[in-house]
Amino acid sequence: MSASTLAFKKRAPVRPARLLLHLFLAGASLAWITPLLWAVYAALRPYSETSDKGYVSWPDKLSFDNFTHAFQQSEMTRYFGNTLLIAVPAVLLTLFLSSCVAFYVSRFDFRINLSLLLVFTAGNLLPQQVIITPLYRLYLLIDLPGITESGKLYDSALGLVVIHVAFQSGFCAFVLSNYMRSLPHELTEAALVDGASVWRMYWQIVLPLCKPAMAALGTLLSIWIYNDFFWAIVLISTGENMPITSALNNLSGQYFTDPNLVAAGALLTAIPTLIVYFALQRQFVSGLTLGANKG
Repeated sequence: MSASTLAFKKRAPVRPARLLLHLFLAGASLAWITPLLWAVYAALRPYSETSDKGYVSWPDKLSFDNFTHAFQQSEMTRYFGNTLLIAVPAVLLTLFLSSCVAFYVSRFDFRINLSLLLVFTAGNLLPQQVIITPLYRLYLLIDLPGITESGKLYDSALGLVVIHVAFQSGFCAFVLSNYMRSLPHELTEAALVDGASVWRMYWQIVLPLCKPAMAALGTLLSIWIYNDFFWAIVLISTGENMPITSALNNLSGQYFTDPNLVAAGALLTAIPTLIVYFALQRQFVSGLTLGANKG
C-alpha cells in the first residue's frame, strides 16, 4: 500500500460543523464582494443599454468609457490634490502627536498618566454629530488672515487637518501606549543611565521599535481620512476646496444622474486606498498580529 493511500485513510473525516463554518465564510465573503463586482459590471456598461435591458441582463458592449468620462467630468485631478493636501499632513501629525502622548504615559510613572490617556480616548466616544453646531460656529470665529485663502479656519484645508488630528489622536494614542508598554523598560533605563535625553529616548530608541504599529495605524488613518465625507461637507463651502469624496457630486445633474457613471467615479476614487493598503499590507498585518502569541 502506498504512502499516499495510508495518508488518505488516516485523514480525519470532515465534521458537519466545520463544513457549515466554511459554507458560512464563503457566503459572507460572496455577500461582501457582490456589491463591488456589481459596481464594476455597471461601470463597464453604457447607461443606454442598461436602461433598455435592465441591470440584470447580458451585456452587448463593455468598455472603459464611463471611467474616462467620470475622470474628466468630475475634475478628479484637482480633488485628488486637495485630498493629498489634507490627508498627508493629518496622518503624519496624528502619528507624531499620538506617539508622543503614548511615550509619556507608557514610559513615565506619573499620577495623571491614566487620566491623560482616558481624556484622549474619551474624545473618540463622543459622536461627531453632537458637536457639529458649536464646532461650526467656532470655525467661523477663528480668523487666520494670510494663512488660509478664506481668511478663517472655516473653508480651508487646515481646518480639516485640525479636526482629523483631534478626532484620530485618541485612538492612536491608546493603541501605541499599549504597544509601548510591551517594550522592555531596560532599554530606556539604560539610555537614561548613559545620559540620553527624553527626546533621544523617544526618537532613537522607542519610536524605531514601533514601526509595525505605526505602519498599521498609518494605513487605517489614510483610509479613514481619505474616505471622510462628513467633515468635508460641513467645514468646506467652496467646491474647489473639497476633497475627492465630494467630487462625485459633479457627476450628478440637476434633473438626471447616470448611475453607471457614478459607479465608475466611485471605483476611481477607491484606487488610492487600495494602493496604500497593498503597499503597506505586510506591515499592516504584522502590526495587527503583534502580541497575539504572548501569554
